[in-house]
Amino acid sequence: MTTAANDALVLDAAAQDLLFREARTANTFTDEPVTDEQVQAIYDLVKFGPTAFNQQPLRIVLVRTPEGRERLVQHMAEGNQPKTSAAPLVAILAQDNEFHEELPALLPHFPQAKDLFFSERSVRESSATLNGALQAAYFIIGVRAAGLAAGPMTGYNADALNKEFFPEGDHSVLAVVNIGKPGENAWFPRSPRLAYDEVVTTV
Repeated sequence: MTTAANDALVLDAAAQDLLFREARTANTFTDEPVTDEQVQAIYDLVKFGPTAFNQQPLRIVLVRTPEGRERLVQHMAEGNQPKTSAAPLVAILAQDNEFHEELPALLPHFPQAKDLFFSERSVRESSATLNGALQAAYFIIGVRAAGLAAGPMTGYNADALNKEFFPEGDHSVLAVVNIGKPGENAWFPRSPRLAYDEVVTTV
């Protein structure tokens, strides 16, 4: 990054590297544990990320026990099974399709939004997918802010995972994220990114 570009950002270069430029999807991890306190600190930071109507559809299942790990790994794509088995912590990120029940408390100045906009299940699911994905992205950045590596994956049998962990039918899996300190040969080579001029237009 050029000096001029660095000067345009308030966040210092080291923090920029930690959160974005040097951060990668980790494929191996050390056996150093990830604590509940770390996960709570991550959530307590990223919960402030913006969403529509301040909805909070993200739900997180922390997979810690051998039994829970076995239930999860069997539904992962074959290439994702070894690293999911070995990661210190795995988080299943899901959307709550009944998030609207919390809106009167989360949007006290406009409690009628619950019924005015989200009375239909299909509308809720669409909104929960977008805003849950936003929250999942904030969560990944929060993992990096904690000095940990995240390995987000969508290679799994979604229907089977939903039935396994959310049999009541009110939640849908968005991603599975391995979390921990990066291990040996954790990174694939950095893939290209589109340039500014390829993405940004002015009208």
